[in-house]
Amino acid sequence: DIDAGLIGASAIVYLEGYLFDPAPARAAFEAAAAAAHAAGRKVAITLSDTFVVARWRAELLAFIEASADIVLANEGELAALFETEDFDAAAAHLGRIVDIAAVAACPVDKVVDTTGAGDQYAAGFLLGLARGLSLEDAGKLGSLAAAEVI
Repeated sequence: DIDAGLIGASAIVYLEGYLFDPAPARAAFEAAAAAAHAAGRKVAITLSDTFVVARWRAELLAFIEASADIVLANEGELAALFETEDFDAAAAHLGRIVDIAAVAACPVDKVVDTTGAGDQYAAGFLLGLARGLSLEDAGKLGSLAAAEVI
């Protein structure tokens, strides 16, 4: 069930691509996005994994074009979504269909383990946007959060 009141009280609705698989979940994504937009809120989706993108490419792309304001993806996921190896072309294409498509990465001195880094980035980035930070500062906050687990 989708709680439109809860969604309306949120600045950003964050949808996890891993949960896109079953048909009822896709319907829930659409209902949540509709409730968010009706309340003047943003909808963010993460592509989650290249396997998710490969399995649901057309459906994900249709959802993104119709309902997403913010897309979080790594290079591989974005390349899979647009069926290209040219990351710059994929990023440019995404930039034509959503409000927020790219944020420059901050360097990390030493990478130990990237497990969870994308989730941490999303948490920091979306928190920053929800709190009114600029896109650049929200990206820095996301990078700082991700660096904690790298």
